[in-house]
Amino acid sequence: MTPTHNSRRRWLLAAAGAAAASALPGVSLGQGPTALRIGYQKSSTLMILLKSRQTLETALAPRGVAVQWYEFTSGLPLLEALNLGNIDLSADVADAVPPFALAAGASLTYCATETPSPQAQAIVVRADSPIREVAQLKGQRVAFAKGAGAHYLVLEALARAGLSIRDIEPAYLSPADARAAFERGSVAAWVIWDPFLAAVQRQSNARVLRDGEGLSSYRRFYLAATPFARTHAEVLEVVFDALRDAGDWVKRNPAEAARWHAPLIGLDAATVEAANARRSYAVRTVDAAALAEQQRIADAFAVQGILPRKVAVSASPVWRKA
Repeated sequence: MTPTHNSRRRWLLAAAGAAAASALPGVSLGQGPTALRIGYQKSSTLMILLKSRQTLETALAPRGVAVQWYEFTSGLPLLEALNLGNIDLSADVADAVPPFALAAGASLTYCATETPSPQAQAIVVRADSPIREVAQLKGQRVAFAKGAGAHYLVLEALARAGLSIRDIEPAYLSPADARAAFERGSVAAWVIWDPFLAAVQRQSNARVLRDGEGLSSYRRFYLAATPFARTHAEVLEVVFDALRDAGDWVKRNPAEAARWHAPLIGLDAATVEAANARRSYAVRTVDAAALAEQQRIADAFAVQGILPRKVAVSASPVWRKA
């Protein structure tokens, strides 16, 4: 799940005091990788699938690598742990998360991305709302998580409609609080991502006003601690291949995948299947287009004063499959 603004602030503060942080338990890598420590969230579909099947344990055992798993509640604490050397690899995080980590001075390597899923986040209104186009949001109260990918989608959608963030009344709310505000009518619109998007569509009959098509690609990124990526590229290649195969399986078996994942995230299988249908799950190496959009997100947030400083995404290493 995308973290709230408060967790972003905690991440920036924690990164500044990185040396004081305590390490997660784990086996020292020593001269060669004896442990691969992976951080994940409940939304990390592909990594959780690999974990449940022990795919990586089986593939890496002949190399003498043991896999260790650590669950996080949101993306920024996960990347904080990665930067501190407490884990080696991060499961997917949303596209707005890496710029915050980089702005805090994190040394991260882009390992993989899922191809764009622009329909997996959207601006929604209630079914009976008179609002039919983004321009009609002028003067309205709009809910979204500050600094999330939804925030970037708002900026892009407003700009396309000839408006700016100053033309609306932002309500910076967590998904749970935003949904409550949306359903009681105290906000005119809500900008949200899947599976929350699928849930509010199915359960509250929300109507999509504008999704990310042509505005925000909504890529998911997998990152590694740069020292690990430099010295253990062969381990990352095993993980990459396993993730790619897992993504292919989810898309080929949508009903089975949804039934498997639904209990883990507390949603019904039909809602999970609807959300999964909008997400590509196509794992690829990180290309120039993906990095260019990372830079656009970073620049947009820097202009808004959400990032503490400008970020040069091109300065971050990118792992390439051999």
